[in-house]
Amino acid sequence: MHKIIFIEPKSPNLHIFSQFLLPRLGVFILGTIVKEKGWDAEVIVEQSQKIDFDKIRNVDMVGISTITPTAPRAYAIADKIRSMGIPVIMGGPHVTFLPDEALEHADYVIRGEAEEAIISFIEIWENGKDFSAVPNLSYQTGGKIIHNPLKPLSRSLDDNPFPDFSLSQYAKKKLTGKMTIPVQTSRGCPFHCSFCSVTGMFGNAYRFRSTENIIAELDRYNHKKHSIFFYDDNFTANRKRAKALLRRMIEEKFKFKWSTQVRVDIAQDLELVKLMKKAGCHTLYIGMESVNPKSLKSMKKQQTVDDMAQAIQVLHKQGIRIHGMFVYGFDEDDWYTVKETVRFAKRAKLSSTQFLLLTPLPGSEFYDQVTDEKRIQFHDWALYDAHHAVFKPKRLSLFDLQRAQIFSHSKFYSFIQVIRRAMSFAWVEFAIAVYARKLNRLWQKKNKTFLRVMELCRPRKEAKIMIDYQERVRLEDEEAGIAA
Repeated sequence: MHKIIFIEPKSPNLHIFSQFLLPRLGVFILGTIVKEKGWDAEVIVEQSQKIDFDKIRNVDMVGISTITPTAPRAYAIADKIRSMGIPVIMGGPHVTFLPDEALEHADYVIRGEAEEAIISFIEIWENGKDFSAVPNLSYQTGGKIIHNPLKPLSRSLDDNPFPDFSLSQYAKKKLTGKMTIPVQTSRGCPFHCSFCSVTGMFGNAYRFRSTENIIAELDRYNHKKHSIFFYDDNFTANRKRAKALLRRMIEEKFKFKWSTQVRVDIAQDLELVKLMKKAGCHTLYIGMESVNPKSLKSMKKQQTVDDMAQAIQVLHKQGIRIHGMFVYGFDEDDWYTVKETVRFAKRAKLSSTQFLLLTPLPGSEFYDQVTDEKRIQFHDWALYDAHHAVFKPKRLSLFDLQRAQIFSHSKFYSFIQVIRRAMSFAWVEFAIAVYARKLNRLWQKKNKTFLRVMELCRPRKEAKIMIDYQERVRLEDEEAGIAA
């Protein structure tokens, strides 16, 4: 029996969800598909499980999934595995847009959605045929890089198997007595936000799983052991479909507590909001992005500050918590924008917030723009996690952009704000604030070298400083060797 191990590399740095284990679904779906094809499959989520390289010596192939900030670590892992003579196949958003870069570290790259491609790939692998028939595949032959055509996104999402989480130790990890199960009910997005690469990966039209298919998956889980996170970029993109799903969840008497991502336009449909609450929704993650109207317009967000305020009011009234996400660094942003954003978030009494830094991710319109304008300062992909300033904004210095995030988290999660939450008996919000406040300090400590580099990048009249910054990637066995 052939053996394959899929690896999801851990994040190189701290972020607000560092404590909360929630792997991406891709490796689990692919592992399940390969298992159904007769292979012995295993999934390693590195955040919860160390990679046993001695064990990997005995497999036929390793698959590695990566997003942009995990790319350097993914490449280091791939290099080590290939040095053992084990072939590596890579996938995920980052290598989809930069397959030539990935092929410096991997034998094969699957671009875009991989479910159909992986089936074709392993069938040809088993029979030793020509890989030119595998859709979405990039590889090298005779010293030449070949990019097979991308297959249209026509496959029904219902055709994908339910992810088998028993393939990984992830299923053994618990958070507050429960395991959070990721469930995806749709893919794609018709919006064209300039900083986002989702459409390049999943298409610019929504595709949905059927209600029956989703209910069948949810029926596998136990509300006493599991909570649910719906992984959709916009769970309520099709309101009619969302309502049908929510009504079925209520009819089935599911008691799951769940959360998901939505846009602020959800407030326009009160019936939908009430159904979400009744079906068990406790928190919504909303990309508000900016309180600067000019920034909202330039990023093509198609929402206003008034829309945000209305959404917050409606959701609070229904007892649903809000995690607001704001982004700094658009060309129209200045320090006034930063201060106004913090004021807005505090006045709105959001349960939690993330103040993120605009990041030029490969595959986005913004990446192409700042690359052409030569505004990228740092090229280490590990820094592309929306917590490190990597490009030069127009109205803020690189130093001030970084300072904006630290300032905003310090103000929103200040000691006074923590006490206010305790005095109002908002214990969930209090716990989040204590955790976020501690995390902000830990992040600054862990990134003290990077912050010194930021200090050097401050504008100076007497000198123009050009500097690069690269973080060293160390795998577990290398770190042990250094410690010894």
